[in-house]
Amino acid sequence: HVQLVESGGGSVQAGGSLRLSCAGYGYRYSDMALGWFRQAPGKEREAVAILYVSGVKTYLDDSVKGRFTISQDNAKNTVYLQMSNLGPEDTATYYCAAKYGSYENIHPRQYEVQYWGSGTQVTVS
Repeated sequence: HVQLVESGGGSVQAGGSLRLSCAGYGYRYSDMALGWFRQAPGKEREAVAILYVSGVKTYLDDSVKGRFTISQDNAKNTVYLQMSNLGPEDTATYYCAAKYGSYENIHPRQYEVQYWGSGTQVTVS
């Protein structure tokens, strides 16, 4: 069965950087749209960055454009989220997300996700 294992969260000062990793198991990498959502306390889970199938298309939320980069290593079945110039507004639990095929919404919605990682906390102070 599909498993997503995140790593790389932690605490950082404003202006700092972190890289999140998500290793995937149990599926063919080329069939999945992989990416990251985040959820801050009291808020809905929102899409941050998505790599569509075969990496042809990328989604980045407006709030992270110019600061976050999503990439993948097909050989390792791993997707990365490089986050720079972090601010307190980026504090949240970050979840790796996977979905067969494409997202229907221009702004991917959490109900479209088929598989979730357990989440990794990012705290910016």
